[in-house]
Amino acid sequence: MIVFCDGEFVEAEQAKISVFDHGFLYGDGVFEGIRAYNGRVFKLKEHIDRLYESANAILLKIEVSRTEMIAIVTETVRRNKLQDAYIRLVVSRGTGDLGLDPQKCRRSEIFCIAGQITLFPQSMYENGLEVITVSTRRNNPNAINPMVKSLNYLNNILAKIECNRAGVMEAIMLNQEGYVCEGTGDNIFIVKDGIIKTPPTYVGILKGITRDTVLDLAGEMGIAALEQPFTLHELYNADECFLTGTAAELIPVVKADGRQIGEGKPGEAFQKLLTRFREFTPNVGELIYQ
Repeated sequence: MIVFCDGEFVEAEQAKISVFDHGFLYGDGVFEGIRAYNGRVFKLKEHIDRLYESANAILLKIEVSRTEMIAIVTETVRRNKLQDAYIRLVVSRGTGDLGLDPQKCRRSEIFCIAGQITLFPQSMYENGLEVITVSTRRNNPNAINPMVKSLNYLNNILAKIECNRAGVMEAIMLNQEGYVCEGTGDNIFIVKDGIIKTPPTYVGILKGITRDTVLDLAGEMGIAALEQPFTLHELYNADECFLTGTAAELIPVVKADGRQIGEGKPGEAFQKLLTRFREFTPNVGELIYQ
């Protein structure tokens, strides 16, 4: 595997960072998870825009332009000779000292990895998965805003630990007011009486690229879709539920906290959107091989 590491392409075994890197020491940095389909990097511009917005929010200066960053991503995929890939793009605050002060870091550093990822077995896409609500609340936007896709994912990891202990693969996280936010690494949708709902960003969620794609596709397909807060009561009594994310794509939820969702199997709206999503993704994005 070839990795872009701080200005050059190297074998994975040679891709190293300093123990004084503030991304490693303090989670001080931002990242994107990106997909490539059929020789195209899906919605790469949108991912790069979100990366720079996250960096701006934490006053992290990225040393290259957006155009240069796009070239780094596509070249990383190209050098690994991949048509379909999961890409991890990371910008760290860079090497500093053992103190917190980001001013001690000389410059930000960029890393890009292109490989494969599987979050859930195929059977769960066909039959649906069970989720639980965890006690770990989603970060308060006044602390670490979930709109910032930062290297500090401990909030999500604590929720994932609760999943592991409960014997399920995904969880639902609530905000401080008890509204449904998202999964540990996915946005959430419910369907009731033919209307799709997903939490708005102001409740404390990441503005997902796949989430926004699903909203756009639903509009094109004539399916009513709203960004609207909802509670666990509405989730439990939904006709359908599904999660979306770059790595997970779209995956149905058939049980939440022991309650069956709808008929207990992937629903009609989910099936239609999944089919359309799979038709759409191979034809959208930055060409890798030209």
